Amino acid sequence: MRALFVTPECAPLVKEGGLGDVSAALPEALRAANVDVRVLLPGYAEVLGKLGSVREVVRFRELGFDCRILEARSFLVVECAALYEREGTPYQDPGGHDWPDNPMRFALLSKAAARLAGMADVIHCNDWPAALVPFYTEKPVLLTIHNLAFQGNFDPSWLERLELPPEAFTTGQMEFHGLLSFLKGGLVRANAINTVSETYAREIQSEALGCGLDGVLRQRREALTGIVNGIDTQVWNPATDPYLAERYDADSLERKKENKSALQRRLNLEIRDDLPLAGFVGRVTHQKGVDLIAAAAAEIAAHPAQLAILGRGERGLEGALVAAAARHPGRIAMAIGFDEELAHLIEGGADFFLMPSRFEPCGLSQMYSQRYGTPPVARATGGLVDTIADGETGFLFQDNMMDAVRRACAAWREPGRWREMQRAAMRRDFSWAGAARRYADLYSRLASQRAR
Repeated sequence: MRALFVTPECAPLVKEGGLGDVSAALPEALRAANVDVRVLLPGYAEVLGKLGSVREVVRFRELGFDCRILEARSFLVVECAALYEREGTPYQDPGGHDWPDNPMRFALLSKAAARLAGMADVIHCNDWPAALVPFYTEKPVLLTIHNLAFQGNFDPSWLERLELPPEAFTTGQMEFHGLLSFLKGGLVRANAINTVSETYAREIQSEALGCGLDGVLRQRREALTGIVNGIDTQVWNPATDPYLAERYDADSLERKKENKSALQRRLNLEIRDDLPLAGFVGRVTHQKGVDLIAAAAAEIAAHPAQLAILGRGERGLEGALVAAAARHPGRIAMAIGFDEELAHLIEGGADFFLMPSRFEPCGLSQMYSQRYGTPPVARATGGLVDTIADGETGFLFQDNMMDAVRRACAAWREPGRWREMQRAAMRRDFSWAGAARRYADLYSRLASQRAR
């Protein structure tokens, strides 16, 4: 089985969020399941700088741009300096604004995938930046929704420039409230659709969490499945993690306290082993429920407990957390930005991990935290429901985060019970092997349907 995995980001070449991690780990697990996978992504400056030795696969001209496909190891990269080699992130300029030519940048990625369709039995597209692939090729396409809230909606004037037929801009295809929706078009045209947890696959067919596309998803429910993400259990392993102050496993959890002390020193928190320490790593956004953490910060500090936060996002929420840290020195710390070492140290040094997301397609941090013996406190939604056993490996809540925080603090004060929870969490298998087998089966079904 040969698959072309099309994505806008892939660690370690370029990563903006969980999709970058998935795009690295899933293809590797698929190769272990005897699937020949090539990863196709844009040639951002950051990517080209990390590729090393490359060979040219093909030159072509699409959408008015001269391009090359470069190959390095299992990566295929679309080189087009005018569209990709610029400062900023894959999606935004250095000022945090979406690139105005994003429709062209990611349509070209889909065009390149169509050019390479001959080397694959199935094309696996990820999120809206790759969702135009089924418009440009007849090869079987699987579209994975990592977050339905990001849809790629643009002015309809792009239709002709992207070489899409006029009939594509209809309510039955790409038209969405007067805009041209990449994701909606992909949902309509893909041969199969999946999302990254079984619960989220059900949730997005509801009006509450369907982001306006619930009707399309209900119509295509026979083509929609949920496959829970895995995590890279080599990178996220407390027994070998180079970022930890002290490595440990389920049989040496007493060593975990050294990471707590190291985290407290790193963030100028009081060096206390008699207070529970809650951690958070992620995007500082309303969707991630960070406003709930900001609102509860004083109550958490007074419980008493400590709070360590790492992330960036909405400026107002960042400011609220910085202000909370200033009001509660030694109890609350806020680090703005992203730091891989600090992220690992929070997973290993915190006592429990906060994930109050209003919706969560899958989530990775709750799996990282369980693997590190750091039970998560999370909302009962999406992949969090599918990966956390309430009261056994973590704490789930519907509406009141502080009730769950209080439950976690109470359990932490019972050392025997807490150690049992930690070990139960660390025994969970969050590797990619099971998910890879399900994706491989899905690829085989798509390829066989195409053959028939």
